Order: sequence, then C-alpha cells, then structure tokens
Amino acid sequence: MVESDQEYAPDASDDDLDAHQVSTRGGRVNASRIADTAFNEVKRTWEDVEEGEDGTITKTIDSLLQQGKRKRTLKDTTPLQRGIIRHLIIIIDLSAAMTEKDLRPTRYLLTIRYCQDFITEFFEQNPISQIGIIGMRDGLAVRVSDMSGNPSDHISNLQALRKDDPQGQPSLQNALDMARAALFHAPSHGTREILLLFGSLLSSDPGDIHTTISSLVASHINTTVIGLSAQVAICLTLVKRTNPHSNPQKHYNVALDEVNYRELIMRLATPPEAHTQQATSIEDSNASSLLMMGFPSRNTDPKPSLCACHSRPTNGGYLCPRCSSKVCSLPTTCPACSLTLILSTHLARSYHHLFPLQNWTTVPWSHAMSSAHKHKTLCFGCQAPFPTHPLKTIKQLSKVTLPGKPALSDARNAESASTEPSLAHLTRPRANSVSQRQRDEDQTISESGRYACGSCEEFFCVDCDAFCHEIVHNCPGCLSREGEVMARNGELGQNGAAPEEMEGIVTNGENG
Repeated sequence: MVESDQEYAPDASDDDLDAHQVSTRGGRVNASRIADTAFNEVKRTWEDVEEGEDGTITKTIDSLLQQGKRKRTLKDTTPLQRGIIRHLIIIIDLSAAMTEKDLRPTRYLLTIRYCQDFITEFFEQNPISQIGIIGMRDGLAVRVSDMSGNPSDHISNLQALRKDDPQGQPSLQNALDMARAALFHAPSHGTREILLLFGSLLSSDPGDIHTTISSLVASHINTTVIGLSAQVAICLTLVKRTNPHSNPQKHYNVALDEVNYRELIMRLATPPEAHTQQATSIEDSNASSLLMMGFPSRNTDPKPSLCACHSRPTNGGYLCPRCSSKVCSLPTTCPACSLTLILSTHLARSYHHLFPLQNWTTVPWSHAMSSAHKHKTLCFGCQAPFPTHPLKTIKQLSKVTLPGKPALSDARNAESASTEPSLAHLTRPRANSVSQRQRDEDQTISESGRYACGSCEEFFCVDCDAFCHEIVHNCPGCLSREGEVMARNGELGQNGAAPEEMEGIVTNGENG
C-alpha cells in the first residue's frame, strides 16, 4: 500500500485540517488565502444596480437593455470583400462530455437549441448559402444533415437528435475527413468553412490527424472552433493552420456561459473576410468572376407532378429557366443542369454585407437642445417621442449657471450669433483611424436617447438603431432624401425641362 503524504487528524477543525494539507512540492497550501482571493475576484453585480428616484431599479434595467442593443449594432462597418456564397459544415460533439450541466440544461440540449437559432439567422443573412451538419459519437462521424439550402430540413434533423443521448468519445479526424469530402465539390466562387462545437478534452482518432489538417489547408477550408470545456492544443493547431491570415483568437474561443456561447455562434452568421491566397487560387477566382444564375418564377399546376429535388408530387414549384425542371423551394441548385436558382430578393439580402450601414453616433444634450435640432422631438423612424431634458422648463434652464461657464440664456444668445455646428464631427471615422477612446465613446449610451446618422443628420431612438442595423440595413433618413430628389427630378421632367437643364436646376437647388 502506498504511504500517504498527509497525516490523519481526528476531530480537527477546518483550520487544523488546512494546516495539515501538504502540496506535492512540499509547500503548504493556505486554503483560506486562496478562498479570499477567489472571492475578491468575483464580480459583484449587485453593486452596479442603482436605485432610481422613484425607489425602483427600472432605470438600471432599461440602461442594461440599451447597452445590449447598442453592443449588437456596433460592428465593424469597413467595406470589405466578403464571400456571400458560403458552404458551411457544422460539426457537433455528441460524445459523453456533452452531458455536463455547466451550461443549462445540458451542453447537449443547449447546443441543439443554439444551432437551430443559428441556422435560422444564417439563412436570413446568407440566403444563397448552404449548410451541412455532422455529429461525433462513439469514435465515428455521423451525418446528421446533408448539404442543402433548406433550413427546415436542418432544423427537423436537429430536433430528431433530442431523442438520442450523447455517448462515447469524439473522433475529430473522422469528422474533419467527412466534412472535407462534403466540401470537396463546392464551387471555387464560394467559401468553404467548418464550424466545430467541441465539448470534450480529447479526440479518439484512427490515424494521424495532422495529415487531415494538411488536407484541409490544401483544400482552402477555413475552420472555426468553439470549445465548451477548455482550450485544446490540437484545436488551436487546426485553427492556426487553416486560418493563416487571421488571429487565432478570432477563430478559437471557449464559451464562458450561456450568453457568451450564443454570441460566439451567432457571430458566424456574418460572412468572413476574403483574403489573398496562393497564385493558383487567384487564377481560379479570376476565371470564375462571373457566375450564371437562374431566376425562376413560381407556377401552380392543376394536377400534382413530381419535383426534381425530392421526387414528391406537388402542385406548386419553381421551373428552371434552362431545363424546365421543377424544384420545391429556393434557393437551390437545379438537380438536372446544376444551375443556381435564386430569387432577386435573395441576392439583395446578401448585398448589405458588402456595403454595411455605418454606425450611428450618440447625441449629447448640448447638441440635442441646440436651436438647429431642438425641434426634433420625435424619432425620425418610428415617431416615438424622445425623453425630455432632466431640467424640464426653460425657466429652470436659464437659472442654472455652472461654475466657470455663462448662464444658458447668455450661451443661447451667443449661439444665435454664431453659426450652428454640424453633425459632421459626430460621424465615425474609418476603422483604421479609430482610436480606442473613440470606440469607447461610441459604445456608451446616449444621454439624450438620440442617435444620429452622419449622412442625413436625423435623430433615431435605440430601437430604430437596432432595427435598421440588424434587419433593414438601410437608413430611413437617407432613403427619404433620395426619394425627395427622385420626386423633384420627376416634377421637373413633367414640366418639359431638358435632362441637362433639369440636372443643373437640381444641383443649383442643393447648393443654394
């Protein structure tokens, strides 16, 4: 029997037991000091809650909600070349490690639910892309869903996984080999991506996994890994070799909690940036710069007929403009002639990634109450009233005098004598020249509840800010100005003015 390095202390207190604990290096461990240090490192979230004047915490809750909305809308808006036609394989860990309950209810159930939400969001932002799903259990790779552009099929296959329990060990090599085979026939004009949701700390592989990684690099497949336990060395190697032009921290993260896990997954809905690759791939991309697509219209037959995609009798469908084959839904690839079939709305929804809407800036009270903008008391988008100034009446404002500054009435007179400031200084500069201080200022909540567009200088509420940046991807103020110019051009054309004269009139009117 191996001798123990600890002494038995019967009927001893906790302090006495701590004194008897000996580390493997011979030094004693002060458990109480470690416990105090760990407690001090815990973030006391209750200290951030402030009670309002009415005795409630409603104001604090509203500010936290606004911070969440602004955090989602503040993204990098630099126009970059992105792959809008994506081919993504999701590899889900179905091993026994997914039964842990550190993520509620379990890692397994939470991953399935988040994958369903991700698929819905993915096809909302990438309607002409395709997804496939692969699972890892019992040392094997299981095909959950084939590569397709129909989100309903993927979601139904994921829901069927709830009936099975995770078991066995994962095989990362087998899953990567199956994913590479599924992406092998993907066209060169689209991206090839793998999303790995890895909850285990080991991989049971039949061979050398580094050979598989080299095959992924040769096939130009980019890999993103989201860990649920801890960082694994082989996953870090996989990310570094398959993403040589990017920071590994951008493609390999470990989820801290349920909210962070969802954010990491939803971040993959945005198309990746296109990087310069080898000379051979550049020649291939130049050769396939033009892509042939078909835009079919929906037809309804009086009698059901078989579709070319599922061989099922249906009354309605879309006819391929090249070979007249019928398919059930769009976007898809024609099974007969391999022509990409989409709608014009699908192409328009993918276009906003190439030219994203610029982030709106916060408007301070000094600018919102200026004579040039004090009439903007309603949101330009939803016409909801903005919050009023804390000092309600003008009489109260005129009596307030800050130390070292003139009264508001004097400041107003000086303001009327000078030129009104423009919103040009509030526009966000380019991403390569933005300092960290400017980024921090942009992420703060507007004290006046107003957010300004740098182009049209209109004010919006935080709900319209989130709606325009996440769903519409256009500014209502800028679009209304374009409509006014088009209407003005139409009126001048009806009056009989020549196109050159009409253009000169509009230009002079804008300059005057």
